[in-house]
Amino acid sequence: MSPIPQEDVLVVPRHVLEQVGVFQGFCGDVEKYLPFLLDPNETLWMPREQAEEDTTFKQLIPYCLLAWLSPDSGSQYFSYTRGGGQGEARLRSKRSVGIGGHIASTDGQHGDNASYEAGMLRELNEEVEINTNFTSRCVGLINDDATPVGSVHLGIVHVLELESPDVISRETDLIECGFESLGKLLAERENFETWSQIALDAVQAGSLE
Repeated sequence: MSPIPQEDVLVVPRHVLEQVGVFQGFCGDVEKYLPFLLDPNETLWMPREQAEEDTTFKQLIPYCLLAWLSPDSGSQYFSYTRGGGQGEARLRSKRSVGIGGHIASTDGQHGDNASYEAGMLRELNEEVEINTNFTSRCVGLINDDATPVGSVHLGIVHVLELESPDVISRETDLIECGFESLGKLLAERENFETWSQIALDAVQAGSLE
């Protein structure tokens, strides 16, 4: 029987983030950080099992918020609950407003922007089916060194602005899916994973405009 293939994920040394400037929470200065974080001279592929334990590296994670402007109710955001079969055990049963995941070595050859974009689209297509047109913009980054999960991950936040709310889950472990207003999501803020709490706070503060 052949062994299970090793999954290599895209990481950047933590010292690169430190050189540009470490922050806690949300940072909207995309132009300042991304050229360094996605520089193929700095990024590398690392076995995921190793990357999950090595805090001297940050796994780069696209984190996509799906937004829809309702004619009657204003801005709505897609949210869901992570079921028991989700890959990251530390996030199971948490609610989330972010779609995304690791960039794998099968997404590209060089660990550059092309690999990142390919990985982001793969994650989106694996988790949800979007049956409407949308535009995408990168709005910031999330860093949370206060939690074990956050200490080895760095989120790159994208807002996908949809023409209609025609989105369905493609994974049985993404449950309780749907669009809700910011007010309703904030009312349940404590039930969300930390990155989603940070993202919702950034939306409320107008930082994602």
